[in-house]
Amino acid sequence: MYELIAANKRNSWLLAIVMFGVLCALGFVIGGAWGSWQVGLALALIVAIVMAVSSYFSGGAILMAVSGAREIRKQDHPQLFNVVEEMTIAGGLPMPRIFVIDDTAPNAFATGRDPEHSMVAVTTGLLDKMNRSELQGVIAHEMSHIKNYDILFGMMMAVMVGVIALLCDFFLRSTFRGMGRRSSRRGKGGAAGGIFLLIALVLAILAPFISKLIQLAVSRQREYLADASAVLLTRDTEGLASALQKISSDKEVLEVANRATQHLYIVNPIKPFEDRAKALFSTHPPIQERIRRIRSVVLGQPA
Repeated sequence: MYELIAANKRNSWLLAIVMFGVLCALGFVIGGAWGSWQVGLALALIVAIVMAVSSYFSGGAILMAVSGAREIRKQDHPQLFNVVEEMTIAGGLPMPRIFVIDDTAPNAFATGRDPEHSMVAVTTGLLDKMNRSELQGVIAHEMSHIKNYDILFGMMMAVMVGVIALLCDFFLRSTFRGMGRRSSRRGKGGAAGGIFLLIALVLAILAPFISKLIQLAVSRQREYLADASAVLLTRDTEGLASALQKISSDKEVLEVANRATQHLYIVNPIKPFEDRAKALFSTHPPIQERIRRIRSVVLGQPA
């Protein structure tokens, strides 16, 4: 169990470093194509910092608003609060703010910048369709995301993906508008400017695709990590395994979910039969593989 958690942490940080490398490389070659790699690299980092700071302080509240979540008190749902309290004590965490999404599709997610400013949202469908053991497994999973700082990690990765896409789009749009000015500059810079321009064009086309792949890989690693951590909190495999099976097989559609928020949920809320599901890659690992890992690790078998 602990080896799996350590391996998932290493893999996630390695992928994050690769993502940061893609961002720096993009800024470097775009700056070189424009005549100054220092300016390009600085611009990429400045934009990333500005977006990261804004999401750090207001990202959680925005996500709750976009998801149509409303904050509740203990008297509104005592059992949910009791389960959350149990998991906060087990994990040594502060009590998060609790939100409910009025939707019959069962699902849940956590967000916020750190454990002291964390939020957990569950749908009314989850509360209606899960027994206490299953609800405990789901909440333990979300509290594990908070404990492991996945909530901040995920937001920062999303920011880097956004910055990379923004820089690529800006560069591709501006490249063809300034060809005349750039050609006169290339007379001074020689072949080096042309090589930078060619590399920048190729990277600008490929970088959003590469960065999205990295983000998806990180999301999958973090889901495995949260599953393993949740079992440590509850000391129960079947609650979480049963909850994952129930949520994934439920046919209800979570209307408020979209491609920007789908990676937050414990199970991908966008069903395969929906039009909005038409994409190349999934933000979550396969449910059966998650369940297999939960059960095999606890039984002492290799994951």
